[in-house]
Amino acid sequence: MRLTRIHVDQPLASGADIALPEGAALHLTRVLRLGVDDACIAFNGDGNDYAARIASIGKREVRLRVGEATRVDRESPLQMTLLQGVAKGEKMDLVLQKATELGVQSVVPVWSQRSDVKLDGERAAKRLDHWRSVVASACEQCGRAVVPQVAAPVSLQAALATLAPHDARLLLDPAGSHSIRSLALEASASLCIAVGPEGGWSPLDREQLQAAGFGGLRLGPRILRTETAGLAAIAALQARFGDLV
Repeated sequence: MRLTRIHVDQPLASGADIALPEGAALHLTRVLRLGVDDACIAFNGDGNDYAARIASIGKREVRLRVGEATRVDRESPLQMTLLQGVAKGEKMDLVLQKATELGVQSVVPVWSQRSDVKLDGERAAKRLDHWRSVVASACEQCGRAVVPQVAAPVSLQAALATLAPHDARLLLDPAGSHSIRSLALEASASLCIAVGPEGGWSPLDREQLQAAGFGGLRLGPRILRTETAGLAAIAALQARFGDLV
């Protein structure tokens, strides 16, 4: 029987006895109805799964006893960054969840000229926390032991100014000069895939992306929505150059 995996954002070591975060504690004891000495797997993003058992269940605290660490190798050889125009509500959650399952290493949410969503201050911080929890939950489900990074949303210009170097930078564009078949990439290539928001990239956005070295990539004759385009591109790239076989 497959054991439940739970993300714990704190150091883990064999023999340690730790208090679980409230969300994880409620999930194990209230939703899954696990009891004292029941087994689960804990991970914190360091690349290991840790065998664990529930040590105690109290009114205010659930404690976990951490056991042996096992190295997990479920990371894609492709090093993919998704530069995603911020989408509304559940669309952004869907993109983050499925991109994690498909193997991206990081997501950079950006505001563009045509972004419909605007968040400031406390709302932006809460949304970022939520996005990171979506990614962690996706790792629990898909078996990854390295949690993709989700950056704080910034303007497209600011994101491009601080973007790490990549072997290829791809701008999804129905009229792009590149196709998946025409790309020539190493199996361990680093990629950045830019996907616009619901309203698409503006002419100024496109100028900035092209100036930053992004080449147009077409995914066939149909125009895909923002929540579809990036996921389709990641899956196609994984099938051709990565580990989706």
